[in-house]
Amino acid sequence: MLTLVKKLWSDQKGQAMAEYGLILALVAVAAIAMLRLLGTNISARFNEVATEIGPNSGQ
Repeated sequence: MLTLVKKLWSDQKGQAMAEYGLILALVAVAAIAMLRLLGTNISARFNEVATEIGPNSGQ
């Protein structure tokens, strides 16, 4: 019984996958936060450019 507990305690097969999952979740949260912060600024800039170009700018 003690050897089984020692074996399970030292088994690290799934550890790397769990770490990759945590890193991926952290990157996803950071990306979503940045898009939310910068989204309105980027949208406003695109609207400015669209207004300047306008439908009649080539005439």
